Amino acid sequence: MKRDFQNRSYNPEHGFPYYFDLVKDDDLHTLFSSLSSFTFLKSIGEVKATHRYSPIKWSIKQIVGHITDHERIKMFRAFQLSRNEMVELWGYDQNFLVNNSRFEELTMEQLIADILSVRKASLSFINTLSERQLKKKGNAQQYQITLEEFLKSIIGHERHHINIIKEKYLKKI
Repeated sequence: MKRDFQNRSYNPEHGFPYYFDLVKDDDLHTLFSSLSSFTFLKSIGEVKATHRYSPIKWSIKQIVGHITDHERIKMFRAFQLSRNEMVELWGYDQNFLVNNSRFEELTMEQLIADILSVRKASLSFINTLSERQLKKKGNAQQYQITLEEFLKSIIGHERHHINIIKEKYLKKI
């Protein structure tokens, strides 16, 4: 699948389209059915889940909550696009949402149960989409992308954060 953003330079800290590199050309059902991220998160434990590698960074619990928030928001926008409602697919104030959550008060078990519930709903929605709907185009920053590409970026976002947990959080504990 050739994308108009494929040869542009971009900064991984800005997310999109970096997330596409993390999902390759896997199909949606495979991406949204995988439990590898959740198996990894379950292995972290409560004590490590409160760790921050810097005082100004989120804890692992907050990252898990953020991944869940992200999927909720993006799936609603995917729903809107699938129904021909034009909406900006990218962007929201993630720090505001995390700062106004109670992720730190919840157990990892609760956070993982929540994200698994969201994932189940996401997969249910994806299974209702037609090929025509998956080819609908929407705006994500300065790019036009298909609904299918947008959905894949949700898993790319998740993988990005799982990689950060592995590389920056758990290596320092």
